[in-house]
Amino acid sequence: MAKRQPTQPIDFPILYITLALLAFGLIMVLSAGAVRGFNATQNSYFYFSQQLKWTLVGSFFALIAIKFPFKLIRKFAGIGVFVSIGLLMAVMFTDAGITAGGSARWIEIAGITIQPSEIAKLAMVLFYAHILDRYPIKQGCDQRIPLGILLSTTALVLALVYKQPDLGTTMVIALTCAVMLLQTEIRTIWFVAAVPTLGLPLLYFIHSTEYQWKRILVWLDPWKYAMDLGYQITNAEIAFGSGGFFGVGLGRSLQKYGFLPENHTDTIYAIVGEELGLMGTLLLLFLFVALYARAYHIIRECPDRFGRLVGYGLTSSLAIQTTINLAVVTGVLPVTGITLPLISYGGASLVITLVKLGLILNLSRYRKKVPKGQISKNLSNISV
Repeated sequence: MAKRQPTQPIDFPILYITLALLAFGLIMVLSAGAVRGFNATQNSYFYFSQQLKWTLVGSFFALIAIKFPFKLIRKFAGIGVFVSIGLLMAVMFTDAGITAGGSARWIEIAGITIQPSEIAKLAMVLFYAHILDRYPIKQGCDQRIPLGILLSTTALVLALVYKQPDLGTTMVIALTCAVMLLQTEIRTIWFVAAVPTLGLPLLYFIHSTEYQWKRILVWLDPWKYAMDLGYQITNAEIAFGSGGFFGVGLGRSLQKYGFLPENHTDTIYAIVGEELGLMGTLLLLFLFVALYARAYHIIRECPDRFGRLVGYGLTSSLAIQTTINLAVVTGVLPVTGITLPLISYGGASLVITLVKLGLILNLSRYRKKVPKGQISKNLSNISV
């Protein structure tokens, strides 16, 4: 792709769905964060105004990502990983790290608060795409060099993110790296072997960490701990149950009055269920499915292997994060702090998400043109 020029305009379905999700998210942050914003700042619009500000900032960087010369993206693959590792280390081992809610996930640089783990999500996708494109992993070939580089870098990043602690982001990065490796010819037996090899140590670390093990116990029987550790998940269930089919009405949630923790961030999907009901949750789910399905379709038409790997990794990263958040809020997975892309309140997450989508739109400009005659031929083949 380095020598190619864009052949198409950006993919407008992806753009329109993204804008729809952004609007949906702003409305829900306005509703879910009103009570908490008023209690904290005497301003019911505080979280909405902050989210709107970050939406504009993220949109600006997304525009840069759309127009950024794609041949230069590869040059930032290695640099991005080193920068993210440096920032992750700075969070853990220097006084610049900012702790909130028992986790050290942020760092302040020049008056701007940055979440290095969000940068790491993007950096790891670019790094994997670069290595897997430069050193293709094929059966019968020497795989030690690319696999050694990938696995050692991945292990370091995952260890630093997990240590914050941030199990949710650790899972997103690990699963994203795994699905990108699936795009190679690496034998399936290695993936099968990786499950116990990585799963057993992870289970040990979770069991040895008191609060994480308690989350597992709460997940198994949340109502047993309804007034303590299970408070968040049980109130999320109450919110979904209260919403019924059509919801109690936009802005009329009762759970946001101090009952449901993190109602404007991690558990905002429960507020969607309460205020807009099953129809609202299904609409939001449909938008996410449509966005990712369209992105995967566009990526298949990218003529460059590096571009396909980048697009596949970025889309998978967002899809995995979305799935984990929805699974946590609905009680399918144990509670872990992770935001819902484009919907939850949070500046770093929103900006990085918009940059990822900007890069996907950048890729869409290079998709293959299908001749009109070929389209008619394809349609005739389908009819047959």
